[in-house]
Amino acid sequence: MSEVKREAPVREVTDDTFKSEVEAHRGVAMVDLWAEWCGPCRMLSTIVDELARELDGQVKVAKLDVDSNPVTTARFNVRSIPTLLLFRDGQLVESIVGLRSKHELAARIAKLAA
Repeated sequence: MSEVKREAPVREVTDDTFKSEVEAHRGVAMVDLWAEWCGPCRMLSTIVDELARELDGQVKVAKLDVDSNPVTTARFNVRSIPTLLLFRDGQLVESIVGLRSKHELAARIAKLAA
């Protein structure tokens, strides 16, 4: 019996892959914009990873390093990190700036997925 290969719950995206990975996705996608030097980003990363595991197969979760990907960062006018971008069927529907609770993020995602 062959094993079905699944995508990792959290995908790393770049300026080059953003359109194909996020904007071409049908359904809900969440992108965590972060940087290595950002303390709140590291705290939010734990929450994002937990949500990705819990919502695997329901929501596509991706991370974008703002320092390495200035084109996408500028395109979405990201001025503060951490920032989460929520998409539905490839369209940006919400931008969340700053550290938020897992409960709040799960509620916002559930509202989009409904």
